[in-house]
Amino acid sequence: MTEYAHLIPANDPQRLAALQAYRLLGTTPDAVFDELTRLVAQLFAMPIALISLVAEGTVEFTGNFGLSEVRAVDRPDSICSVAVLQDTTTIFEDLHANPCALTNPMAAQQLNLGFYAGHPLHTPAGYNIGALCLIDHQPRSLSEAERQRLEALAGIVLELFDLRLAVLEQPAVAVALWETIYQRISTSLTRLETLRSLSTWEESAATPAAQLYQRSIDEEAQLVLQALQGEVRAALRQVAAS
Repeated sequence: MTEYAHLIPANDPQRLAALQAYRLLGTTPDAVFDELTRLVAQLFAMPIALISLVAEGTVEFTGNFGLSEVRAVDRPDSICSVAVLQDTTTIFEDLHANPCALTNPMAAQQLNLGFYAGHPLHTPAGYNIGALCLIDHQPRSLSEAERQRLEALAGIVLELFDLRLAVLEQPAVAVALWETIYQRISTSLTRLETLRSLSTWEESAATPAAQLYQRSIDEEAQLVLQALQGEVRAALRQVAAS
């Protein structure tokens, strides 16, 4: 790791302690987080979405859609190691032409990564323990509205981490709430997938019908964010009151 010392922030021991407190490292994949990354990928029409945890020497993917054969990589090989170094969204629009100079470029080439956007998972105490990231094989960009959406979703991921801890500590109360969140995500996915499927029947994205479908997708995305955030916060309040 000495060759990649620039990826290690000064507060890394405290950051790692904050990550460890969530009791997520080394655990088996959780269907809620995998389903959430599937939802995130659908919201942005991306083939890959990941919830990463940047540990001492590795980056683990506790939520994974589109890259299921990879559950962890070495820390110097992951752009998520860069995403946790700042509080804003890290974006590489064209990794083919302009690879990330801070990580091992061969890793991105082997996975044929063309685009990366990752927003840090920022704990209330101020530590970036991982990232919610979007990946495409082709170069692309994010609009300002999409950046804000990704940031909001990263906040929801942190709240889900808190709820998962409650599940572990108060299973009698929280397990049913966890299942409710899973069902909320599944329902949202069904609606979004239907809208995107309908939009593909159009010959061009410029047709009136295609534009109408896109507006519907954007409106549904906002509703999904609001509903999911509301469900998670209500569940957290219910656990706290029990």
